[in-house]
Amino acid sequence: MTTDVDGLRAASQRVRLRDLQMVSSAGMGHIGGEFSVTDILVTLYLGVMALDGPEPDRLVLSKGHAAAALYAVLAEAGLLSEDDLTTFVQADSALNGHPARTKVEAVEASTGPLGHGLPIAVGMAMAARLDGSSRRVFVVTGDGEMQEGSNWEALMIAAHHGLDRLVLIIDRNGLQQGAAVADTSDLEPLDDKLRAFGWAVAEVDGHDVEQLQDILSAIPLVPGRPTAVIARTHKGHPVSFMSDDAGWHHRVPTPEQVDAARAEVLAT
Repeated sequence: MTTDVDGLRAASQRVRLRDLQMVSSAGMGHIGGEFSVTDILVTLYLGVMALDGPEPDRLVLSKGHAAAALYAVLAEAGLLSEDDLTTFVQADSALNGHPARTKVEAVEASTGPLGHGLPIAVGMAMAARLDGSSRRVFVVTGDGEMQEGSNWEALMIAAHHGLDRLVLIIDRNGLQQGAAVADTSDLEPLDDKLRAFGWAVAEVDGHDVEQLQDILSAIPLVPGRPTAVIARTHKGHPVSFMSDDAGWHHRVPTPEQVDAARAEVLAT
């Protein structure tokens, strides 16, 4: 784990470059949402979470379609190899298009169907309490995913049990497959809704690793309450022709676009 903000920024750059290569080579992926969640995952794995020891923290990537970003971060953390990344979605590869815990040891939960990750994380947090463990459980969802009713059931249960070692990070890029979240089923006022369900709530710039590290290292924000962090992001960040464009939910860049995207990532 590093507390070096510049190191986290450099890691985010490397992860995006790996992700770009993986999606381009495989001819599939969800690069828009992968790029929006990259800084969150990098900060968690490299700047916040305890990965070793008898009680390592746990992370569930509920927005499992962003698997390529997760794999690239796991490689950055030394939990996968660079050679592993070259097999993304290839025949017999462990690196599926959505993470599978039966194939990758560092993956805590198989995800893909939206609205499953938070309920799983609530169960993990309850189990940790029963075991007398101090481990933290982090779960990352998309904002479109928060339209799923199962998430609100899980929010209610977590608050009822006072699971203050549970942290929900919402990748709030404002877009879902093919449309804006606000035009599909508006979540606002999201912060007030989360507070009404008994959660402590913070809002940060989801591309500012320093802000992310500060808030995620301060858990619990309120003793006795689970924490929700609304991370404001941009789909496709920092690539100008991808940014805030719902069409980049699962579009694959052309070779020319790969070159242009690589140049923009390197410039950040």
